Amino acid sequence: MVNSGAAPPLSAAVVVHDREQNRVVLLRRGAGARFGSGLWDLPVGKCEPGEPVTRGAIRELYEETGLRVAAQDLRLAHVVHAAPGIGSAAGFLTVVFVTERWSGEPVNREPGKHETVSWVATDALPAGAMVLSTDRMLARVLGGETDVSLHGWE
Repeated sequence: MVNSGAAPPLSAAVVVHDREQNRVVLLRRGAGARFGSGLWDLPVGKCEPGEPVTRGAIRELYEETGLRVAAQDLRLAHVVHAAPGIGSAAGFLTVVFVTERWSGEPVNREPGKHETVSWVATDALPAGAMVLSTDRMLARVLGGETDVSLHGWE
């Protein structure tokens, strides 16, 4: 067993799903993004040291989009585990939640990092223009599947 000595950062993402209008909130990473510039992604970010992943998800969603969600309205949807070198020297672990209850309307609260934040129809996801395999993961999440995606592992 190889131990790189560094634990991968823990991140949290939220799929805000408006089932009635068949749409989700996505953001397009801007020129200032450290990873995936120009690509579409979910609202996502690193958890603070000692911060529970649900609180990190709620905080990041609000910081990036202005949307508010309650912890009890988050449902575990997916886990993404990337190997070292994929977006981070230590890799990363992202816990993805889905919610169908929120308050507010999405706005771009971090224009230095994102070009836009908007609703996107679930039947018009920007395939091929999303970070890693977010489009395929979203299809599974919206279909009700809970799964794990591995990136860069043999």
